[in-house]
Amino acid sequence: MTFVLGLTGSIGMGKSTTAQMFAQEGVPVWDADAVVRELYGVGGAAADNVAKHYPDAMEDGAVSREKLRGLIAKDPAILDHIQKIVHPLVAANRAEFLARAEVPVVLLDIPLLFETGTDDLCDGIAVVSVSAEEQRARVLGRGEMSEADFEFILSRQMPDDEKRARARWVVITQTLDGARQSVKDILAEITGELTGA
Repeated sequence: MTFVLGLTGSIGMGKSTTAQMFAQEGVPVWDADAVVRELYGVGGAAADNVAKHYPDAMEDGAVSREKLRGLIAKDPAILDHIQKIVHPLVAANRAEFLARAEVPVVLLDIPLLFETGTDDLCDGIAVVSVSAEEQRARVLGRGEMSEADFEFILSRQMPDDEKRARARWVVITQTLDGARQSVKDILAEITGELTGA
């Protein structure tokens, strides 16, 4: 049996870094963001469909996330429509990954795990978290989005305390060492369950 571990967390909480730590421990990782990037890329399964509805979101045959963000900022309903286009493709890719899994543990790295109901596919869920101040400093410190963009994304995500309450594990990512230890502890716990130790 393969244990399906879900990893989620709000923007700027350290989810990608934590997912890399699981990968370094030998856990196959399915990365929802990476799959979407692929689907949005030149020749990607979602690119043509997005181009048909939102030509202004395209750049050199690929979906520009920056342009798409601009369109969504003007009309938030666009996001729901984009999700209807992309989610079935993402779900098919994820199902393929899970069908191939022949290891004790796999990780589903999904920003909107609870919001999309994908938590139903998981045997256990870990949420990455830091203080709201640290989260804001990380996101705005990257210089990739405005405060308004950040607030909009936050408004679409389940509040951090709610995610924590629904998760089996909380990984505090204040320090890399602390997060790495949490990853090792989670895997040790899962291995113990799988082996009956």
